[in-house]
Amino acid sequence: MMHHTMIVAFDDPIPASELDQYLTEFEDLMTGSGLVESVATRHHVRVPGDDHAPVAVASAILNLRLTDLDALNAIFTLPGAADLIKRWQSRHPYKAVWANHEPLT
Repeated sequence: MMHHTMIVAFDDPIPASELDQYLTEFEDLMTGSGLVESVATRHHVRVPGDDHAPVAVASAILNLRLTDLDALNAIFTLPGAADLIKRWQSRHPYKAVWANHEPLT
């Protein structure tokens, strides 16, 4: 079992409805691929300490659960992924960091 946990930080705040649309499109792409066992996405919950974030403040977190390392590698070349990224980057630039890991519990 492998997990891919991604933190997305849009350069500027975007409306919640647009963030929901981004997350829905991401989820649909991943679940439609047949490569992931589950997808979980959530908005970042802002707190006052975010004003002191050393790198960036997240907009959302996305977590994929995959069967194995081969499935994890395959999501990076998934048809449609580059288009989704380009389309959203052109509308609302963002940065993403991720961690690939075994289950935390």
